[in-house]
Amino acid sequence: MDIERLKELLITYKEGSIELEQLIGELRKLPYENLGFAMLDRHRCLRLGFPEIVYGAGKTGKQLLEIMRSLSSYGENVIATRVTQEKADFVRKELRSVEYFEEAGILLLKQTPIKKKGHGIITVVTAGTADIPVAEEAYLTAELLGNNVEKLYDVGVAGIHRLLDNMELLRQSRVIIVVAGMEGALPSVIGGLVGKPVIAVPTSVGYGAHFGGIAPLLSMLNSCAPGVLVVNIDNGFGAAFAATLINSE
Repeated sequence: MDIERLKELLITYKEGSIELEQLIGELRKLPYENLGFAMLDRHRCLRLGFPEIVYGAGKTGKQLLEIMRSLSSYGENVIATRVTQEKADFVRKELRSVEYFEEAGILLLKQTPIKKKGHGIITVVTAGTADIPVAEEAYLTAELLGNNVEKLYDVGVAGIHRLLDNMELLRQSRVIIVVAGMEGALPSVIGGLVGKPVIAVPTSVGYGAHFGGIAPLLSMLNSCAPGVLVVNIDNGFGAAFAATLINSE
């Protein structure tokens, strides 16, 4: 944040030269921080209600460390997704308060209490046990963004009675994230049973003709159940963020 520019805007507003809405509009455009290899969006929270979350894949451990260190300088919590054990170990050597959630692949630097923003329950459902890593990314992301989150794992269509025994939890949910590989049928089933937004997450779990997640992706996109939304393959984070926006309204 450019302090001098901020002072100028506040003085101008105090003098009555600009309206409050104009001031807010200017604040939303304040600069990012240029690290050379990354440009950190310092004011994403003003626009979206949540600070920037770091995508760890494709970054070196050193880059990830510098980004998290810089983002933490304002006292906010810092979250990084898709982080391997090796990169997590590298970061934690320097930032010892960072916590690593291996199954979710998430690094968390917690500096302030997490404020509850959600109005209801987000439930994360998986078709199988093999889908749990993607589901855990969704679960933990949603929780760290201030939601009340529940889990319901391994209730796929191969044993649909497992799902039917837990209908009350689904009915109580405000948003349901459904994570499924193979043929990706579970989101359609849930979308046809419960009148709640369903966010479908195809996973790369399956045999050859599954094509690394393309088969369930196409199944979910062609769902006949109304209210089923679809994110990209293995994108638990994207599902959690979308669910958070719905749950915050």
